[in-house]
Amino acid sequence: MIIGVLSDTHSLKIPSPLIERFKSVDLIIHAGDICDLHTLKMLKKLAPVKAVQGNMDEMAVRKELPLKEIISLGVLKIGVTHGHIGDTREALKNAQALFKDDKMDVVIFGHSHQALNEQVGATLYFNPGSPNDVVKARFFSYGLISVEGGKIKAEIIKL
Repeated sequence: MIIGVLSDTHSLKIPSPLIERFKSVDLIIHAGDICDLHTLKMLKKLAPVKAVQGNMDEMAVRKELPLKEIISLGVLKIGVTHGHIGDTREALKNAQALFKDDKMDVVIFGHSHQALNEQVGATLYFNPGSPNDVVKARFFSYGLISVEGGKIKAEIIKL
């Protein structure tokens, strides 16, 4: 299974290389700040989508999406959050705190626009960055996670 991961798209144009790549993924995970329903609908035309709300999402998006999502893929568990609940400058710590009572194999988050692919203990913490809004990041990016035989491989793709 291949999962396309993105965050912090902020109603901006999604780069065409990302769209082309996501046409062949099995699942898309958006870690918040989609900002509008149009972007969510466009992603759903590419592949099934799991998404959470972020701090910049319009009310229509907030009504449709949860703050926290747990996705089970066989024995693997993936937690998804935006990472803005808590200290707004500490997306990783916020994501860790939100899932502290859940045994997750992967926690996907966004908010900081800073790509991260880091194993902490038994959990992989993965932030795909943003494909179109770098803010403080040095590059545009998204993520790909492959799940095969109960093993996870995650990579940050720079645009």
